[in-house]
Amino acid sequence: MREAWELSAISTIAGVDVSVRGERAAAAVVVFAWPSLAELERSVCTGAVEFPYVPGLLAFREVPLLVRAVEALRVRPDLLLVDGHGRAHPRRCGVASHLGVILGLPTIGSGKSRLCGAYRTPAARRGASTRLVHDGEVVARVLRTREGVAPLFVSIGHRVDLAHAVRIVLRATRGTRLPEPIRAAHAAAGSA
Repeated sequence: MREAWELSAISTIAGVDVSVRGERAAAAVVVFAWPSLAELERSVCTGAVEFPYVPGLLAFREVPLLVRAVEALRVRPDLLLVDGHGRAHPRRCGVASHLGVILGLPTIGSGKSRLCGAYRTPAARRGASTRLVHDGEVVARVLRTREGVAPLFVSIGHRVDLAHAVRIVLRATRGTRLPEPIRAAHAAAGSA
């Protein structure tokens, strides 16, 4: 896992998410033009759940299907926004990091709940953020993407830095809590 900004330009960005029902799962990837956020393509793969739910080991349950969904795309995204954590993980390698390393793509983790660490609640205004610290290390930013809603936990996945990750997540949010690419992937996975 590398923690440095490695992109000279971004023209496509994708959101990824997985929905699990019983022993079946659906992984969705939705690619958007950047920065317009016009949808370009989507891919959904379904299959059996091959790894049990174990807190902290979500990558082993979700990544195999996500890899298939990304590999089925005609348009290879420049960057992935992942509904889950990257460095904001007790082992510093959540689903966003795991997926980024396997695919060789820059990834950003955007978790809806805290997995580890402590933080001060950010101000209520959009764009306010505080540090998420675990074992003395800053592992994420707690980012308010919309006034009056719960913040997101934005962390490095792979081949990005935290400052760029926060700016991209904020720019990809259009009046809602979640970035548009993740919202679209969540809807696609849920309906599959």
